Amino acid sequence: MPNPDLLPLLYRDDRLIAVAKPAGLAVHRGAAADRVVALTLARDRVGRHVFPVHRLDRATSGVLLFALDPDAARHLQRQFEDGTVGKRYLALVRGITPPEGVIDHPIPRDEDGPRVPAVTAFRRLATFERYSLVEARPATGRRHQIRRHLKHLSHPLIGDVRYGKGEHNRLFRERFGLHRLALHALEIGCAHPDDGRPLRFGAPLPEDLAGPFRAMGLEWPSPPGTVGES
Repeated sequence: MPNPDLLPLLYRDDRLIAVAKPAGLAVHRGAAADRVVALTLARDRVGRHVFPVHRLDRATSGVLLFALDPDAARHLQRQFEDGTVGKRYLALVRGITPPEGVIDHPIPRDEDGPRVPAVTAFRRLATFERYSLVEARPATGRRHQIRRHLKHLSHPLIGDVRYGKGEHNRLFRERFGLHRLALHALEIGCAHPDDGRPLRFGAPLPEDLAGPFRAMGLEWPSPPGTVGES
């Protein structure tokens, strides 16, 4: 039986849970028919059915929310669809980015679908040689949005086998043991489905990303408390 401890629990109440998803774990079974997915691990951890309310790429680590009943799922999904959920990611990218900016560039909602509006704000937090650690705040929730947008800016993510550069990915594997996508969902802020009170959930960087960052001498912001007033 899969070990639910693979999915650390950040917060739980009667309506929702927040967990820290590791890189390499799919949220739910798709075309690849994964044997272990976050949805079943979350269900086993809390001992009841859970409802996914947003997506997080398999290769990305960080905060992931599940509702515990259909009504809470509708409330939370609507917030994601309306763009009222605050999301903060950390990404290591090739090149020295501008200090800050906004990428307003339409991308497909799905792999082969039509292009739709997509907006991501970013700011540079630190640099290492010819690379930048950036904070990304997507205002929309398109598939691979941060990865596509930073590539559009000519700053692809390190460890990105789809949109990045193999020579840079190999360099970081060999020098720093970075064997994953350098993208982490640090924080999510939303309104509670019961009374609308503001909630914030934060997930610390897992060691497979924090270790390489330390070896580069990079410093990064700590996540917020797992729940509290925004």
